[in-house]
Amino acid sequence: MAPRLAGGCACGAIRFECDVEPIIMLNCHCRNCQRASGSAFAPVVFVPKTGIRLLGKPRYYGRVGDAGKSVERGFCPSCGSQVTMKMERFPDSLGLQAGCLDDPSMYKPSMDIFIASAAPWNHMDPDVQKYEATATAVRRPWQVTVSGSDRCRDERRRRLLF
Repeated sequence: MAPRLAGGCACGAIRFECDVEPIIMLNCHCRNCQRASGSAFAPVVFVPKTGIRLLGKPRYYGRVGDAGKSVERGFCPSCGSQVTMKMERFPDSLGLQAGCLDDPSMYKPSMDIFIASAAPWNHMDPDVQKYEATATAVRRPWQVTVSGSDRCRDERRRRLLF
């Protein structure tokens, strides 16, 4: 069976394969993600750590994120591409940079977070949920709507995110 998600860095020294469904896909507009990505936001796919195979060893750089917890970004030591993200708030998940996906069309964000710090020139998709979360104002920036066939997946998200 082909992996659900696969990708890697620009030079190919780091690769990942994931056979499980992503927990969530989101765009983070916090200043830390803007600086790390060199762009208006970081598009991130969070997956359970148990469902991913990481080939190669990223070099991690850590700092305290806008939510007040440790965030470690994994970069390829050869080409410098940011590939992964580890977050103290979500120890059982690993963030994958959507731009590193072999098929970036698989990325479908369900929310924009930390929009209070979004770049004024960034035109966000109006159909994606928005959360103004800042480090001090909101402890739980994501709200999950539970309905119909999404109930099981959303319950898993709620357990991991809250």
